[in-house]
Amino acid sequence: MRMSVSEAAMAVGGKWETDAVFSSVCTDSRKLKPGCLFVAVEGENFDGHAFIRAAEEQGAAAVLCHKRVKSGLPAILVKNTQTALLRLAAYYRSKFDIPVVGLTGSVGKTTTKDMTACVLASRYRTLKTQGNFNNEIGLPLTVFQMDETTQAAVLEMGMSNFGEISRLSQAAAPTLGIITKIGVSHMETLGSQEGILKAKLELLDGLKSGAPLLLNGDDPFLKDITYSSRPVLFFGIENQACDFKAEDIEQGEDSTRFMVCYERKRYPVTLPTIGLHNVYDALAAFGAGVTLGVPPRAAAKALSGYLPSGMRQRVVRCEGLTVIEDCYNASPDSVKAALTALGEMPCKGRRVAVLGDMLELGGISEEAHLSCGMQAAKNADLLFAFGPLASGYAKGAREAGMQAVWEFDGRAGKGPLIDALLEALQDGDAVLFKASRGMKLEEAIAPLYERWKKQC
Repeated sequence: MRMSVSEAAMAVGGKWETDAVFSSVCTDSRKLKPGCLFVAVEGENFDGHAFIRAAEEQGAAAVLCHKRVKSGLPAILVKNTQTALLRLAAYYRSKFDIPVVGLTGSVGKTTTKDMTACVLASRYRTLKTQGNFNNEIGLPLTVFQMDETTQAAVLEMGMSNFGEISRLSQAAAPTLGIITKIGVSHMETLGSQEGILKAKLELLDGLKSGAPLLLNGDDPFLKDITYSSRPVLFFGIENQACDFKAEDIEQGEDSTRFMVCYERKRYPVTLPTIGLHNVYDALAAFGAGVTLGVPPRAAAKALSGYLPSGMRQRVVRCEGLTVIEDCYNASPDSVKAALTALGEMPCKGRRVAVLGDMLELGGISEEAHLSCGMQAAKNADLLFAFGPLASGYAKGAREAGMQAVWEFDGRAGKGPLIDALLEALQDGDAVLFKASRGMKLEEAIAPLYERWKKQC
């Protein structure tokens, strides 16, 4: 919705001289829309102030900056543009009296976000975080997409250090919070799982007073959390006390079926994806939807419309070959979950795991790769380990008795890995690709499709 420079300046505590009206907010001059407020964000390797004149030439209506730059644009001058961006988003969010889900967690954030949006969309016109817009720039830009037609929103919150979730939550002001799981991602900066839990619970800093909190009841760090000031609801599979529980779970070739038990009734769900970890994400989505007014049967039915986004466990079937693309991110929990899903997948041939390095694990990195290698031995027939840390995967797999192990340190690029895969894979095989995003493991998938393209 349109806003004036004077109104925005008051919201962020900035100085202004010339008033104007803008209809959108942009931080990237390459994606600038005429009539927008250009926010000159300064990072370690870039400075948006250098693009203010370019923004003016492309039709920006005004600029938010913390350095004075010669231009004809009406300007809002602040101490720090990134802080001001969050404050402006919080002010804009306050204009909307709608359900807003704020979610975080070590694994499953994006899948849970997409599933929750699916459920809420069965009743509300729902806005959701797109792609990886879950940081202190991306979340505000998502909030600014709200307009008079928005009836609900699902906002994902990522972080790498303390304080980030707190700032994001205060900008989002959720009316319901979700924490998917406490894993070991970002141990390098947060030190321990207790530290990760503390960082994730910063979600409460912006959660509306009395708003419900939805937690994984099977997670040892979350299952006993209670607050006298707000309802705490739990989802899970093992914990009988969970408010939303899954039973009778069956995995097919490209789908998972189960029953959601809620208030002594059972609701059938069919997910167009595989893996027990996705059942947890669906339970969180079901719970969020029902708590925010979606009828239980409608919530269960809506989950069948979920589509995996990006490179998150997308199953691609060609004649004679099944590929599971899961290259967007990786942690010990998500790698083990993906391997378990591979092991349970019906398969005419062999199960093949292609694992790239897990990043940002700090001091637990060696043990984590070793442990995941052992898990690979339980669920796969062949292992291809790629990256500087690949030796950990290979060592763990061999210690667990696996013989068919290939190891590539990455110094020669992905060529040797691709060649070995093309030589080894056969009709009927199912192959999982899993790695942290920085490994760009998806580059090894394209040649497989090229080989099998005539059969797709």
